[in-house]
Amino acid sequence: MSEVETVRQAFVQLWGSMGHFWGISPTTARIYSWLLSRPEPADTDDIMQALEMSRGAVSMACRELREWHLIFPEKAPGSRRVTYRPATDLEKVIRNIVEIRKRREWDPILESLREWIPQLESDGSPEAAVFRQRLEDLESLITLTDSMVKVFLRGGVVGKLGLKMLVKAARDDAFRDNSSRDDAFREDGAEQRRLSVAETEVVPMSDIQRQDSLAGRAESAYRKALEESS
Repeated sequence: MSEVETVRQAFVQLWGSMGHFWGISPTTARIYSWLLSRPEPADTDDIMQALEMSRGAVSMACRELREWHLIFPEKAPGSRRVTYRPATDLEKVIRNIVEIRKRREWDPILESLREWIPQLESDGSPEAAVFRQRLEDLESLITLTDSMVKVFLRGGVVGKLGLKMLVKAARDDAFRDNSSRDDAFREDGAEQRRLSVAETEVVPMSDIQRQDSLAGRAESAYRKALEESS
C-alpha cells in the first residue's frame, strides 16, 4: 500500500469519527473526506468500491453533502455519468456547516426561550422568578454567541485575517508551548530524576481536558491574529 493510500485511509477514518461534531453522519463525513483526498471527482460506483458502501448509503450521503454545499455534482457533455467534486475552500466549508447548524439548532433554541420568558413573567410565584432569571441568563449567553456567529458568517475576522493566518498562529502558539515545556523539563531534570516512577507517571488527558486545551489554544491564536492585523 502506498503512503498516499495509507494516509487517505487514516484521514477517512478520523473524519468519519468526527462527523457528529459537524452534525453529519459518519458515512457522510467519510465520503466527503475521501473525495477531498482525491485530485479528481468520483462517481457513485467509485465511492461504493473504495469505501465498501451500498448504493443506497452513498446516494443518501451525497444528497446530504449537496444540501450542506460540501460537494457539487458534475456531468460531462454527452454523458449521463454524474461525478462529485468536493468543496475545497475550507473557509466556505466551515461557514456552510456553521450556518446550517445555526439554523437547525441555535435559532429554534432562541425562539423557544423568547417565547417562554414572557410566559413566566405573568406568573408571580418565586419559583417562576428564579426559573425566568435562569432562562434570561441563558438567552443572553446564546444571543451573544449568535451575534458572534453572524459576524463570522458575514466574513468577519476570518474573512479579513484568513484561515491560514489563524492556523499559523495556532501552530506558532503550540510550538512555543512545547519549547517552554522542554525548557522546564531541562531545568528540573535533576529533580525529576529523583522522583519515583509512580510520581512521574503521565496521566492521559481526558476528552474534556483535551477539548479545553484546544479551545484555549484557539482563543489565544485568535487574539494573536487580531493583534497582528491591527
